[in-house]
Amino acid sequence: MIKRKAVVNVQECVACGCCIKVCPRNAITVPNGIHASIDRDLCVGCGMCAKECPASIITLEVTEE
Repeated sequence: MIKRKAVVNVQECVACGCCIKVCPRNAITVPNGIHASIDRDLCVGCGMCAKECPASIITLEVTEE
C-alpha cells in the first residue's frame, strides 16, 4: 500500500505555525518554538500543511507500507 506523509525541512523552517492551523489531524507541533514537527502516526498525508506553508519547506513523502 502506498501512503503519503508530510516531511519538514527543519533547516529552513521558521516555526511560523501556519501549518498547525490547517492540519485536520492535529499532527503538527512546534516544540520549543524551533521548527515544526509532524507526528507520522497522526499524519494522513492530505497535503494541506504543504500548501499552506509560505516558505514551501513541507513536502509529501511517498512510502510503501
